[in-house]
Amino acid sequence: MQSKLASIKVETLKGVGPKVAEKLANLSITSVEDLLFHLPSKYQDRSRIHPIASLRPGEYAQVCGMVEAADIVFGKRRSLICKISDGSGILDIRLFYFSMAQKKQFIRGQYVQCYGQVSFIGKNFSMIHPEIKHLKDNPEPRLENGLKAIYPVTDGLQQRTISSLIQQSLSLLKRSNPTELIPQEWLGKLEFPPLADALRMLHRPPLDISLESLQKGEHPLIRRLAFEELVAQHIAFENIKIKNKKNNAISISGNSALQQKLLNNLPFALTNAQSRVVSEIESDMHKPFPMMRLVQGDVGSGKTLIAACAIFNCVEQNLQAALMAPTEILAEQHYKNFQSWCEPLGIDCVLLTSKMSAPIKRAALESIQQDKAKIIIGTHALFQSQVTFANLALVIIDEQHRFGVEQRKTLLEKGFEANQGRNYPHQLVMTATPIPRTLAQTAFADLELSVVDELPPGRKPIQTAVLSDQKREQIMQRVRDYCTTDNKQVYWVCTLIEESDELQCQAAEATFHDLKQALPELKIGLVHGRLKTAEKQQIMLEFKEGELDLLVATTVIEVGVDVPNASLMIIENPERLGLSQLHQLRGRVGRGEAESHCILMYHSPLSKNAKQRLEVMRSSNDGFIIAEKDLELRGPGEVLGTRQTGALEYRFADLVRDSHLLPDVYNCANDLALHSPLIAHALITRWIKHDKNLAKV
Repeated sequence: MQSKLASIKVETLKGVGPKVAEKLANLSITSVEDLLFHLPSKYQDRSRIHPIASLRPGEYAQVCGMVEAADIVFGKRRSLICKISDGSGILDIRLFYFSMAQKKQFIRGQYVQCYGQVSFIGKNFSMIHPEIKHLKDNPEPRLENGLKAIYPVTDGLQQRTISSLIQQSLSLLKRSNPTELIPQEWLGKLEFPPLADALRMLHRPPLDISLESLQKGEHPLIRRLAFEELVAQHIAFENIKIKNKKNNAISISGNSALQQKLLNNLPFALTNAQSRVVSEIESDMHKPFPMMRLVQGDVGSGKTLIAACAIFNCVEQNLQAALMAPTEILAEQHYKNFQSWCEPLGIDCVLLTSKMSAPIKRAALESIQQDKAKIIIGTHALFQSQVTFANLALVIIDEQHRFGVEQRKTLLEKGFEANQGRNYPHQLVMTATPIPRTLAQTAFADLELSVVDELPPGRKPIQTAVLSDQKREQIMQRVRDYCTTDNKQVYWVCTLIEESDELQCQAAEATFHDLKQALPELKIGLVHGRLKTAEKQQIMLEFKEGELDLLVATTVIEVGVDVPNASLMIIENPERLGLSQLHQLRGRVGRGEAESHCILMYHSPLSKNAKQRLEVMRSSNDGFIIAEKDLELRGPGEVLGTRQTGALEYRFADLVRDSHLLPDVYNCANDLALHSPLIAHALITRWIKHDKNLAKV
C-alpha cells in the first residue's frame, strides 16, 4: 500500500547529507512523500510592487525605490537607516545588525527592491530587516509569477534548503503520484481534487488563487488534506478503543455498601446529572476491560463526588484508587474533602506531592506500597519512580488538559506493574473546562464521554462587570464596603502576560503591599505558587475560616478552593487570560447563598478580540457557551491545553473550521476500518507517525 514516493529516502536528494537528514527527521521528514506533505505555513505575494503611499502598518508588502540616503544613526542602539523613494512616498529600511560592506551597497541614485512587514516610525513608513535585492541602475523589479511558499523549518535548516528539496520532490511528483487512500466515491461526493493536484497546487499556487482562502485554510485544496488527516486520526483513536478492550481489568461492582454510607452521610442528594454519570462509570468499571471515560462539567457541578463514588466502590473490594491533580493546592483541597469522607468510615487516605518533607513522603510511600492506603491523592509525584502501588485498580486524572499523554500513560503503566502485568487500572479523566461536544468527541475519541450538565439547586448566577483599571480607587472602595459593611470576603487575582511563576508572584506581592496601604482596616493575605506548601495551606485555611477579609492571589486559585463566604472577585488584566480560565477563576465565588460578583479590571487599550472575550464573560455564566466562544476565538489547541502537552497537533485540520466535515469523516473512517484495513493502516502510517502514542495502534 506504500507509494513509490514514500519509499524514496530524502538522502537520495541533492544537498541531503547526514546532518541535513537529521534536521529533516526532527520535522518527521524521512521520505520524498513526507516532503510533499510538508506544506507551507504561509504564502507571500511577491508578484507585484506596492506604491509606498498605499502601505498600511502591520501588512507584509513588496516595494521598489531609489536610494535617497543611507546613514548610521546613534540612538538607544546603533542602526543603519536607508531612505528610498518611489515617487509616491518615502520608506526607511532599518538595519540593527549590519556591516560596513552592507552600508556601501546602498548607493544614492541606485534602486533596491525589498519585502517585509510595514511599520510607521516617526514621519515615514519603515521596514525592519526586510529581504533586500540590490537592482543597481535597473529600476525594473524582479517579480514572482506565483505566490511564494514559506515553510516551517527547524534549527539548522534554512528556508532555501527546504524550498530546494521540495522543488526536487515536485519534479519526482510529475513521474509518480502518491497513493490515493481516500476512496473515489468520497472524493467525488465532497468534490475534492486528486491528492497529487492538491499537493502540487499548495506548494506552487498560481496568482489567481485566493491568498486569503489559503491563509485561513478554507480553500478546497487544504480541506482535501484536512479531511484525510481527520479520517486517519479517527481510525487511530478507534483502534485504541479496540486495543483497550483486549486488555484485562478487575471487574468492580457498583453501588457498594461503602458508597451508600458515603452518600448517606452527605447533607444533600446527588443531582440527576450526577446520578446518571455515576451509573455510566459503574457500568464501565463492571466490565472486564479498562474503563476509559472523560467526565466534563461546569465549575461546581460536583465531579469530585462522582469520582468519590467510583473510588469507594474500589475500596469496597480492597483495591487502591489514585486521584492525580495538576497543582498542589488542588491536590490538597481534594485530600481534605476525602479525609472528611473517609474518617467516619475508617478508610486510610494519603496525600503525595513533590514538596512534602522527606519523612512525611517516606511514610506515604510505605503506606501506598504496603497497601495500607487505599485512596491516594497527589500531583505529578504519583508517577515518579519511587512510587510503588500494591493493587491500583482506578486512576482518576483531574483537569486532564494540564497533563500530557505520556504522563497519563505512565500512571496507567504503574498500575499495570502493580497488578503483576495481569490487569490495567480503569481510567477516569475529568475537566471543569466544558469542551463543546463535537470537539470532545473528536479530540478525545479514544474516551467515552459523560457530561454533568446540571448544577446543584440554589446556586445563583455570578454578576460580572467589566471595568477599566482607571476606576481602581472606586473598586477598592467597593472592596472596603464589601468586607466591613457586608462582612463578606474578597479575592483579588493578579495575572501577567508572561508564563512565569516568579513574575506572577512579584505582581501579586506588589498588589498585596499596595492594598495593605490603601485598605489598612482589612486583614489581607497573599498566596502564590512559590510559597511552601505549609504556608499556602495556612493562608488558605485562614481565608476559609474567615480570619482574612481579602486574599491576593495568582491564578493558583483557579481550581480547588471552596470558600462559601467569598462573594466578590477582582481579576486584574483579564484580557491576558482565555475565557475558560476566566470562567474557572470566577467559579471560586458564588459557592454560598449570597449573590456574588466578579469585576474584570482591564487595562486599555483593548484589542477587538479582548473586547469580544470580556463581553462573553459579562453576558454569560454558562460554561458550555463560554467554551464554544473560547474555541472560536482561540482555537482547539488553546482550549484543550494541547499547546502545552504536545498532544492532538494537527498538520492541516482545524476542528472548528472543519467541524462540518466531521460526520463524513466518521462515516468514511468507519467504512475503511471495517472493509479496507490495509488502507486504514496506510492512512495512520502517512499521517500519525509524528505522534508516537497514536502511531503504535
